[in-house]
This record gives sequence, structure tokens and C-alpha cells, in this order.
Amino acid sequence: MSKIDFNTKLYKIKDWTILRLPQDASAKLPTRSMTMVSGTINGVPFKTLLEPDGVYGQGKKPSHWFKPDEKLLDAASAKAGDTVRVLLEPTKEWVEPEVPEDLKKALSTSKKAEDLWKDITTSARWDWIRWIRAVKAPETRQKHLQVMLDKLNKGMRRPCCFNRNLCSEPYVSHNWALLEPA
Repeated sequence: MSKIDFNTKLYKIKDWTILRLPQDASAKLPTRSMTMVSGTINGVPFKTLLEPDGVYGQGKKPSHWFKPDEKLLDAASAKAGDTVRVLLEPTKEWVEPEVPEDLKKALSTSKKAEDLWKDITTSARWDWIRWIRAVKAPETRQKHLQVMLDKLNKGMRRPCCFNRNLCSEPYVSHNWALLEPA
């Protein structure tokens, strides 16, 4: 696959700076769901997971987004409101996800689940983390952790019944779709 080259404006949702791919750039990716990419912003290299924006219907087409960290934004001399040049391409080399503390704690209660967690693919670990973080209520998140442990203990390597094409970050989404900028 050739590199995808585009310009886009960085914007804010709450206090996060978001880079949302233009729909025509997103359409060149191999999947509508999460995908790992490597590329550059204003010539500065990065590697990240692109999240689906979960936007469908009403004349809108789906896209992808990610939250560039402060280090990348500083190196690229970019901030919310700026237009940046992006060059990216999908990669099969997945970045290991940051495992939330409550998930680490839950895994530590079951050697069998913890062993399977270490054995599954990095992509599968991303699926579990996205499935667990996708809920807002702390009680529901605890339930997701318990279900995850049960499923891992039964040998299930991925969460079931989880739509990978939706935005799973509740801080910047509503009803599984990325919020519009303020």
C-alpha cells in the first residue's frame, strides 16, 4: 500500500488535541476499524493506533482519528487550530498498548488469565482494552473486567460482541461516535 498524504487541521475536543483524518484519506486505509499506522506530522515521525470515529449515516462517512501526544505536537511545532501535513501508511507492527491499572490488577488475580493475556496478539490486547474503557460508569467497567477475566480463563482470546468500527473512548465520544469540536 502506498503512503497516504494529506493536510488536516488539528482541533480540540474537551482538553484533547485531536487529529482526524479527512474522509478520503481514511477511505484508503485497509479497514474501517482500528488500525496501526506509522507516518509523519510536519516531517516528525510517529507510530500510533488510529481509532474509528464511529460516524455513520446522515450524509457522513466514517473516518479515523488519534490524539497526538504533547511531545509529538511540540516536535512538529503544531497545536490545535493549526493545519498539519500528514504522511502515513498502515503497518503490521503493533505498538503495545498501555494497560490501565485496574486491568493489571484484575489480571494479577488469575494466573491463567494473565498467562493468556501475555500469549494473545498485541491487536487482541488493544481489543480488550478498548472494550473495557468503552464504558463510562465505574460499575459497568468493573463488570467488563470480571467478564474479561472469565472469558480469558475460558481461553477466549478476544472480546465478543464488540463493534470495532465504533469510537471506544468515552472522554471524547457520545453514543460511540467522536464528538465534534467545540
